[in-house]
Amino acid sequence: MPAPVIYYVRHGLTDWNVQQRLQGRHDVPLNTDGSAQAVRCGEILRGLFAGDGRSPEYFDYVSSPLIRARQTMEIIRTTLSLKPTDYCVDARLAEIAFGDWEGLTYDDVLARDKDILAKRESDNWHFLPPGGESYAQVTLRIRNWYETVGKDTVVAAHGGTARALIAHLALASPQHAAHYSIDQGVVYVFEGNRLARHA
Repeated sequence: MPAPVIYYVRHGLTDWNVQQRLQGRHDVPLNTDGSAQAVRCGEILRGLFAGDGRSPEYFDYVSSPLIRARQTMEIIRTTLSLKPTDYCVDARLAEIAFGDWEGLTYDDVLARDKDILAKRESDNWHFLPPGGESYAQVTLRIRNWYETVGKDTVVAAHGGTARALIAHLALASPQHAAHYSIDQGVVYVFEGNRLARHA
């Protein structure tokens, strides 16, 4: 039996994204541009589903518990003419925790410890921000989530969890996955051993 297809959407833009602040587990809502990106993702999904001859009702829908992901999912579902709130929330899809760094910019982090980002870049996959998580730790919970997916699923979540899924599915080495650019306003389709980007 083939593995389920995952239609993965990173949440839309927030003001903290614009300010280049590390969000992690902080609950930051979408801004106007982020809401428009979510509408666009709904339109992309509608086209993908129509191309496969399937109705939006066919799929499971699951979101990270963070507000920016839930808002993205609800806008997507509205765009697909589905009941906005009729989806599952799974804590395993929450963004990587940046701990004490949350709310800071990288310049703020450098001001605290000028060597810390170099340490992070030397082994981005296992690096542990103070009070936070490593990508290796996130991959454990993403693997646990993925093993419970029973059918083709639309996901609204985060850049960090997308990178963890890429590594878990061996679509890139962990070190390369840690640097993989996960854009907003884009649908990433994980199908078998392939990853396609639809914008």
